[in-house]
Amino acid sequence: MSTTSTTYLELSQDGGGAHKFYEVTVQGQVVSVRYGRIGAAGQTQTSTFPTPQKAQAAAAKKVGEKVRKGYAPAVPGQRAPRAVTRREVSSAPSTARAVAPVLWRFRTGSSAFGIHVDDERAWVGNQSGDVFTLDHNGEVLARYSLPDGVKCLVADDFWIYAGCDDGRVYDLSSKLPFAAYDIAADVDIFWLDIHEGVLNVADRGGRLTVIDHEDEHQWARGGRGEHAWMVRADDRAVYHGHHRGVTAYAPDGGGELWHTPTKGAVLFGWQEADAVYAGTGHRVVQRLSKADGALEVTYACDSAVYSCATSPGGRFVFAGDAASSVYCFDRDGTRLWKLGTGGGSALSMQYHDERLYLVTTDGSLVCVDASEAAITAAQQGTVPVARDVKLAAALPTYAPATAAASVTTVTAAPTGAVVVECVQEGGRMRVHVVSDGYDRSWNVQFPRAIREPGARYVVDALHAASGGFYRVRGDIRRLL
Repeated sequence: MSTTSTTYLELSQDGGGAHKFYEVTVQGQVVSVRYGRIGAAGQTQTSTFPTPQKAQAAAAKKVGEKVRKGYAPAVPGQRAPRAVTRREVSSAPSTARAVAPVLWRFRTGSSAFGIHVDDERAWVGNQSGDVFTLDHNGEVLARYSLPDGVKCLVADDFWIYAGCDDGRVYDLSSKLPFAAYDIAADVDIFWLDIHEGVLNVADRGGRLTVIDHEDEHQWARGGRGEHAWMVRADDRAVYHGHHRGVTAYAPDGGGELWHTPTKGAVLFGWQEADAVYAGTGHRVVQRLSKADGALEVTYACDSAVYSCATSPGGRFVFAGDAASSVYCFDRDGTRLWKLGTGGGSALSMQYHDERLYLVTTDGSLVCVDASEAAITAAQQGTVPVARDVKLAAALPTYAPATAAASVTTVTAAPTGAVVVECVQEGGRMRVHVVSDGYDRSWNVQFPRAIREPGARYVVDALHAASGGFYRVRGDIRRLL
């Protein structure tokens, strides 16, 4: 019978620095590494070696690397977890004379920040770890149950991601959510954006962390300021907003492209093709040129701006303030209207097809009719009766798979499906395509929790990304 040995280390720094653990367990030829934030379950990776001696040597090497980085032996449970930042906001009653024409309202049951709206549905994520999808008429379609609070929801093409308080970013594009990225345990996520599979993270300390599609760190910047609530990315730059303004960095980490101080700390950010929009604590939204950071237009509100958005091309600019009001401006900065939300301040927002979707301080997803006719009627005191959306009795609920055993199994690949295989490569577990018609040298972005040496899985489809890797589309099933 093989013996089991475990080494547990922690690294905890004062002043909001690192607060993480690293545990290595050796059982015969198998080495398991568990790591994450102190007090959390963390993430586990397992490797198998030809002999117990080689397993012990590999484990000793891993421990030695961590000790040289400042980790020290510790006892699990003795050091308390560090609290994750919750965005504390105030919300005063609106001073607007009229209320916005709300079509429907869905109460998620917990404070919420995350929102994404596309042609098919609206997504909302809350602090309890729930993500709900609704159609544009307000019918709740599905629920995703994630392990920790949802900070934000972002889209990259037709993939949807949720950034959570456990330091992970979950792919919600199929029925089986999975952790696509595992951010450093000392990074307290404030906001994130994903562009062409590259993850950009803004955090409490004002830092910017960039991670590639294989969940491997690319580069980081200390940032010019603290509390970075804005990060947006495109082909030309990563735009990072914090309490001292907005800074643009080259996508490859080559350096700072420009920095523009803003009127007040940045509390939210939006982007269009040629401009970024920063909502600030000093009651304005400021439009900056992506080319050089030049201030182009200032949109003046009456209270601190918690969120902002635009219609396509920036024709209309919307803002939500700390006093439960929502604004609309034309492109040049003229205020067109100001209306009360009827239910708290908008912490996030998005415009889609003449509707404005808001996530408010009471944890509700609110759909506002932003058409010219509806706004004109609202300004005259006529608004529809808002429908209160209820959860369906038998709502489909999906949770991330934490082990291969929890994944549905099949004995044969369905027609048209794609087979992928887990392989050990350079000391890491990679996933490559087995089916014909694909480049077998490319890696597949795939859940780490269910990777096992030699295991094969069936996916509905794979899509090639510009970075030279494949992304999974559809369900994941294990092939027996």
